[in-house]
Amino acid sequence: MTAELVRGQNHPLSQARVEIRVSAGVPVLAGAALGDEHGTVRGAQWVAHPGAPTLPGIEVSGQAAADHRLAVDLAALPEAVHRVSVLLALPTHPGGALRFGAVTAPRTAVTAPDGTEIARFTLTGLDAESAVVALELYRRHDTWKVRAVGQGYARGLPALLADQGLAGAEELAAVIQEAVAASLARALPVPRSQDAPDDTARQQAASSDAQQPDNARTLGGPVDYSHPRRRAATAPPVSAEAPVADGQPAPPVAGDAVGWSMEERLYNQVWGMFEDLARATAAYRSAVDFADSRLEKELDQALADPRNRLGGTGEAAREAAQARHTQLADQARAAFDRDLAQLTAESEVVEPALPPAFARWDNPVWHGYRVPAEPPMALRLGDLCLPESASLRIPLLARLPLERGLWIDSGPLEGPDGTFHDAASARRPAMESAVALAARLLAVHPAGEFAVQVVDPAGAGAEALLPLVRTGAVAGAPARGAAGVAEVLERLTRRVDLTQMAVRGGAAEALPPDLGAAQQLLIVNDFPHGFDDRAVTRLRYLADEGPAVGVHLLMVADREDAAAYGPLLDPLWRSLMRLTPVPDDHLADPWVGHAWTYEPCLVPPGSRVLEQVLTELTEARTKRK
Repeated sequence: MTAELVRGQNHPLSQARVEIRVSAGVPVLAGAALGDEHGTVRGAQWVAHPGAPTLPGIEVSGQAAADHRLAVDLAALPEAVHRVSVLLALPTHPGGALRFGAVTAPRTAVTAPDGTEIARFTLTGLDAESAVVALELYRRHDTWKVRAVGQGYARGLPALLADQGLAGAEELAAVIQEAVAASLARALPVPRSQDAPDDTARQQAASSDAQQPDNARTLGGPVDYSHPRRRAATAPPVSAEAPVADGQPAPPVAGDAVGWSMEERLYNQVWGMFEDLARATAAYRSAVDFADSRLEKELDQALADPRNRLGGTGEAAREAAQARHTQLADQARAAFDRDLAQLTAESEVVEPALPPAFARWDNPVWHGYRVPAEPPMALRLGDLCLPESASLRIPLLARLPLERGLWIDSGPLEGPDGTFHDAASARRPAMESAVALAARLLAVHPAGEFAVQVVDPAGAGAEALLPLVRTGAVAGAPARGAAGVAEVLERLTRRVDLTQMAVRGGAAEALPPDLGAAQQLLIVNDFPHGFDDRAVTRLRYLADEGPAVGVHLLMVADREDAAAYGPLLDPLWRSLMRLTPVPDDHLADPWVGHAWTYEPCLVPPGSRVLEQVLTELTEARTKRK
């Protein structure tokens, strides 16, 4: 349960690795100061900031942004460190001093690495302050706690650093602000014409960042397009042969995000790209809607006066309104195209650098596949795109172990392009999608730590299952008929029951040896064929209780085939993540209201990479025995 802190309140931390998430509404710089047993910061080398974003156990963002994630590993801090102060400051601005009292109250949260919130604190009551100590992580008798501080400084970052006991506070504050100014200079500027109407200027800012509140748009400076987890300060220097032009973003770099490993950096970067595309598209759609509504309003006003309905006056008003609409729409499209170009360039750098678990099947990384020593943090389920940028595809990554089952919909589908796929034509690609996902799950786990079982009552998926069967990747032959269905479900239900009892009783070592330690994936084809009422009940139980104890479900089914059960199976379908064997825009994004088009991650036609990978895995599993 998340602790909602008030100023001065503390809360214990039960784990060493945490993230500090900051949401400020406007670009702020974030840093961390390390203090000794007396709370003193011993020197500039004890301050993590955009110009020096990494210290032992601490990593902060390399630029000012509205959202930040600070990574903290308390166990990796130097022995002399007893306190970590999280610092926030508004960047210096040529238009005048900024203050926290004029912007949205910053919100902070302490989370576990998986995103689970431990504590949160909203910094209310600030006025003339331009720098603030938001939170403090401190050690008492080998136990770490977090305290909500909220101490602001009207004289800014120099006063804050001096209050931390730092010698040379003025000099370090200047260095930090220079680093932030450099990162802002790399951000894409918002064009603002001196003679543009107010609505035009506001819309140009809106097209830059739909998520920025109005008070952020009045700052008059450039908007930072870079995602808060992308650390421009850590990018390798650009060679003299390829200089970066003024006002242009730095070249994209794979892994340029906060994380404890390259895998985690790439994971965060991919999701940063997803968020950036969502935000840019929302801004573009909002700008176009604004232009359309303004055109409609101006046309209504022009026609409201009967004298303007005929003759040159009315026609001139209509032409002027249409010209303003075209101008706004063109400005919005130019900003959107600029964002797309930046994201496309980043995608071209990131895709080749992805590890097997994140990569498409056509990525060359699979040709050098070796059985991993440990499972990855996430798995690629497919690709996501939006209609305005169909050529830009963002990997859909799901954290492992899977928290819910998967459902490949084999029913009739109409794709975003209007192509209709009936149930007969969808069944084969649906099973092929399931096999590709199962093979990927097997390949990214160490040999023997993941097993696949198949229920195919009528044998309809036999051809698609051949790669798994031929290589020995499945645990036994696919179960056929009602008896086979009942036997597999009985075995897995027993496994879930015994594991739950062992975990609750703290006696995991007492589990029967025949259960084994490997996670299980059950592929169910042609549901509900071969299922009686008892089997359906067990399947629902596995879908609900299985993931928590390592039993996962992958269904290939047409929901209409189970219509006879009525609402009884509604909880089952809701518990599964629906995927499709062909492109389909069914994934809703509640954050910005987009309908994302999902494309499955399939093996290229004629490629034998899947069987080669499974053969390598089977040989490793045999040697292990």
